[in-house]
Amino acid sequence: MTSDATQLNPASPQPGGPGARAAVVTGASTGIGEATVRALAGEGWRVYAVARRADRLERLAAETGAVAVAADIAEDDDVARLLAAVEARGGVDTLVNIAGGARGRDWLADAKTEDWEWMLRVNVLGTMKITRAFLPMLRAHGEGTVLNLTSTAGIDAYEGGGGYNAAKYAEHGMTQALRLEEAEHNVRVIEVLPGLVKTEEFALRRLGGDAVAAEKVYAGVEKPLTAEDVADVVRYAVTAPHHVNLDEIVIRPVAQAATHKLIRRG
Repeated sequence: MTSDATQLNPASPQPGGPGARAAVVTGASTGIGEATVRALAGEGWRVYAVARRADRLERLAAETGAVAVAADIAEDDDVARLLAAVEARGGVDTLVNIAGGARGRDWLADAKTEDWEWMLRVNVLGTMKITRAFLPMLRAHGEGTVLNLTSTAGIDAYEGGGGYNAAKYAEHGMTQALRLEEAEHNVRVIEVLPGLVKTEEFALRRLGGDAVAAEKVYAGVEKPLTAEDVADVVRYAVTAPHHVNLDEIVIRPVAQAATHKLIRRG
């Protein structure tokens, strides 16, 4: 994988060139979303990098050749503007929904309404709104793909995870329903469910900016997953022949044998 679009394999179609695959990637300003933009751009795809932070998107676009579109996927006007921008440039065949996140580790008895509302808004409603908007385009293409990045929090509950569990269980169920609904339109629907991934901001945001507490999440774990690890799985899933549908891909570090079993050393 390369972060410089000018170093692409000469045999690969250049971003936006004839025969190029094209994708919208949300959550592109950091972490797994950013790594996925780099991975797909490195394969010669035309990539629309979507997130709220325009400054980070512009830097990513300069490095990869992606098209930066600053937008909040939970806002109807932003989604409509994004759709219009993509349509004006020829459309896409793939939607990669990575935007999301967690806030707080409170047990249900101490749940903060604002944290739950934020997680449901971004993970569930945002994913629904952008997917709803792009489905006509993906259907019309004839071989469309939707990939939703959820989490093992969507299949395994844990103490202090109630709000995030609720959001990711909902996104997991939504993805399963979408797969059933869109098969007749030849739209494949893929779900990638990562376990422990060490990224720049996930734990830091979840724990209210407490850097010490965020670092403890990964303490003693020799090799947690990286954003690039997950992005490589995403890349593989969407570049596989279209008739191959990787319905659900659970990816964890070897040190995490299950959600509740994490090997820490030292």
